[in-house]
Amino acid sequence: MADLQQQMKQVVAEAAVNKIQDGMVLGLGSGSTAALMIQALGAKIASGQLKDVVGVTTSFQGEVMASELGIPLKNLSAVDHIDLAIDGADEVDPNFQLIKGGGACHVQEKLVASLAKNFIVVVDSSKIVQKLNLDFLLPVEVLPSAWKQVQSKLVLEGGSAELRMAKRKAGPVVTDQGNLVLDVKMPNGIDHPEVLERDLNNIPGVLENGLFVNLANEVLVGDITNQKAFVKNLEKRL
Repeated sequence: MADLQQQMKQVVAEAAVNKIQDGMVLGLGSGSTAALMIQALGAKIASGQLKDVVGVTTSFQGEVMASELGIPLKNLSAVDHIDLAIDGADEVDPNFQLIKGGGACHVQEKLVASLAKNFIVVVDSSKIVQKLNLDFLLPVEVLPSAWKQVQSKLVLEGGSAELRMAKRKAGPVVTDQGNLVLDVKMPNGIDHPEVLERDLNNIPGVLENGLFVNLANEVLVGDITNQKAFVKNLEKRL
């Protein structure tokens, strides 16, 4: 199954890169599928199939990879627009609302996605859900001094929130911005993403959360039929 999932990620990453045109300013996402997209982009630039493109990365991971592949980069503060952003997601619902932040990069990812004229989400079929937060926890980035206060507030409002701990070091995960992450579960999933996104960000101490509301223009899904990977466009529910 792992090999089939990798195939799904590969074909959808390549499909997204085929939408890139010469001269574009690109938002380069984070995570495993986005990494395959960056690799495919680097190959196209190296072969001369794409010219005069510049990338804006959403994580240190993407910055290092893009630099090693010879992809020209600019800081987010140095661009006034992004033509196309391509990124993965941890969950996608039928209205193209997303949960992101499994890699704790959602603050920079949201900044890039919100600046993009077109935001394409690339996922494998396992990330498509009918309702957000039933399975995947919602990341909320908090100031280190405020995590306990924010956690208590979320519990009072009926949710649960656990400080995300690092896997290969002692202590919590620290984001690229130097903050901590609370992983939040609402009791029955998320019914109104727009409302929850706003309410979470109004809690003192919260920097940003992993709900991406009304940002995705297109969702490309890698799927498998007869042991062969293919790409389909997710149809948005009206």
